[in-house]
Amino acid sequence: MKNIKLLFVLMFLLTSQVFLSCNNKADYANVEEMVEAAQSNIAAISVEEVKQKIDSMEMFNLIDVRERTEFNYGYIPSAINIPRGSLEFKIANNKYWENEGLYLPAKDEEFILCCKKGSRSALAAESLKKLGYKNVKYIKGGFKKWELSYPLMQEKNLEEESHQQVEEVGGC
Repeated sequence: MKNIKLLFVLMFLLTSQVFLSCNNKADYANVEEMVEAAQSNIAAISVEEVKQKIDSMEMFNLIDVRERTEFNYGYIPSAINIPRGSLEFKIANNKYWENEGLYLPAKDEEFILCCKKGSRSALAAESLKKLGYKNVKYIKGGFKKWELSYPLMQEKNLEEESHQQVEEVGGC
């Protein structure tokens, strides 16, 4: 009888350990730790490799996850702006892609994400992987690195910016 009780206790401990380890979510002390964890799970690509892909006319989806106002002041040619806050909602939305004049990309296509320095794009890339996108990378160093490396290879939508009313947020 003692052996049966011991067996049940051991089985309970083993199954509870498996359950706890499967549900163990990481807690981060700050956003830097969160970004670092995302970057360790997502492949990075250099601006030089992205330029090489553009020059060779290779097909890939280049998505800039910065806010529209950031994007309009400069972006990598052929980039599509989908801010990080709406990426998960728009990425698989056929109507969104039709409105952009593009086709809905398949989950196995290559996606390269860009932001200002590489942090938001790593977090966004991690979200896409969780949604089942298989070939997702972020640009190491982001648009800042691109701008410094290829200052003449960028597009801007400054006219669009000049027609928008900017709401005052407050402060100095």
